[in-house]
Amino acid sequence: MRDRPRLPSSPAFWRSPLRGTRFTAVLGLVLLGGITVLFVTGLVSYAAYNPDLSPVNDTTPDKGLLGFYLFDWPAGPSWLYRLTQGTHVTLGVTLVPVLLAKLWSVVPKLFALPPARSLAHALERLSLLLLVGGGLFEFTTGVLNIQLEYVFPGSFYPLHFYGAWVFMSAFVVHAALKTPAAVRAVRSMRAVGSVGAARGDSGVADEAGLASACPADEAGLASTRPAEPTISRRGALRLVGASSLLLFLTTVGQSLGGPLRRTALLAPHGGADPGGGPNGFQINKTAAYAGITGAETSADAWRLVVTGPAGTIRLGRADLLRLPQHSSSLPIACVEGWSTADQWWRGVRLRDLAALAGYDTAAVDLLVESLQRHGAFRRAALRANQVSDPRSLLALYVNGEPLSLDHGFPARIIVPALPGVHNTKWVARLTFGDL
Repeated sequence: MRDRPRLPSSPAFWRSPLRGTRFTAVLGLVLLGGITVLFVTGLVSYAAYNPDLSPVNDTTPDKGLLGFYLFDWPAGPSWLYRLTQGTHVTLGVTLVPVLLAKLWSVVPKLFALPPARSLAHALERLSLLLLVGGGLFEFTTGVLNIQLEYVFPGSFYPLHFYGAWVFMSAFVVHAALKTPAAVRAVRSMRAVGSVGAARGDSGVADEAGLASACPADEAGLASTRPAEPTISRRGALRLVGASSLLLFLTTVGQSLGGPLRRTALLAPHGGADPGGGPNGFQINKTAAYAGITGAETSADAWRLVVTGPAGTIRLGRADLLRLPQHSSSLPIACVEGWSTADQWWRGVRLRDLAALAGYDTAAVDLLVESLQRHGAFRRAALRANQVSDPRSLLALYVNGEPLSLDHGFPARIIVPALPGVHNTKWVARLTFGDL
């Protein structure tokens, strides 16, 4: 028996009997549907920031045509961003085993020689390189982001933004080239199953039967010197499916809530324990992290500066409490995929503050600025439809108690369907007008 080749460029180097067109095709079709949903929900998440409203909402450099704006983000239903971003993050985590299995199944093709047999083949290899690199980059940075582990250089926001366009460009090219073959392979598997059923076979057809009844390995993924199998291809697919199901169950609770919240072992939990009581819900950015102290939020020190056609008005917390108070039951949903249950917020409507600033109509944009002096998202711009919604508040209380310092005392923004980072905490200034 000949020695096993030592170079991965040799087809005989790869001996797993699991690799083959049909195995790769099933994984590829799952990813085709899943990644399409991921891309669409990613674009929706981009729209939720209202990126064209003001440069403070989107600081992505040189985005050009890639930063096309979809639509003005609505202020309802209140659970909209919770649904779209929860789907994006949960599905992304769930697809990790499928992605890894798919990459494993095609890894021999990455080492195939010659590197390019023709111009078309060279373009296919280039798209494959961008696809693999882009896929690993997007999934890795996404998983690190939801775990609040920013170990990569630069800001997650532009890195993930540009990475998504590189990955999706390669994905579209690859899907156009490979989807027809994948569909043929899956149909051939169904044909084998139908033949087995007609013969009255029990259980799953064996691997030899599949190989003989299905079309040839047209992609050249099957080993030329397969080793003895320790698991069938269907068994391997079930293992991948079970791994994805496990990740789904340990992630989905962070956005779905209810009893499943206890199973969300992979959910980010921020840097501090929120404790119990009315303020006992998740915190990402603590007052200590933002450099906010009790001294600057005290009744003597803190004033809210409201600016508009009526001039500049300074209001203390006691002044705000003398204004008409309203309540809203709203969740907080963040880009990391987690969300809270509905909390009961109470404070002054933003549209009432717009009227106080001199606007006869609440259909006016708003720039919100925080006491926080450093770091991302210390300012946010809101559209007129968000300001005018009766549920949009400058919140002073949550669940019947004053806001804790970590939750934004003395006042914070709460707007339905708004990404959590734009529900600015420790509000210092409101500037109404066109932005």
